[in-house]
Amino acid sequence: MIIGPMTMAQLAGRITPDAGRTVLDKTGLGETRYFCAATFSSLSAQAPDTTAEPGAADLFRALEQQLGLKLESAKEPLEILIVDHAERVPTEN
Repeated sequence: MIIGPMTMAQLAGRITPDAGRTVLDKTGLGETRYFCAATFSSLSAQAPDTTAEPGAADLFRALEQQLGLKLESAKEPLEILIVDHAERVPTEN
């Protein structure tokens, strides 16, 4: 379940773990906050949702039916930070 006032970018970030892939905001709605409330069953294999209501819609169907939003699969370049090496610097007590 997602609920609360949020921007579309925040909503995209919130549903990313449940979608099992990165979700980007392509709505063009900017920083306007919307009250969003949707119930769905989780798609993530890493975090199975045992609290979902029986017969709850999957994420894609729930977003379209309950919020009027459609998730479309596409390839987009993403910024990724790769840490090649890290050292622990001792600190004085």
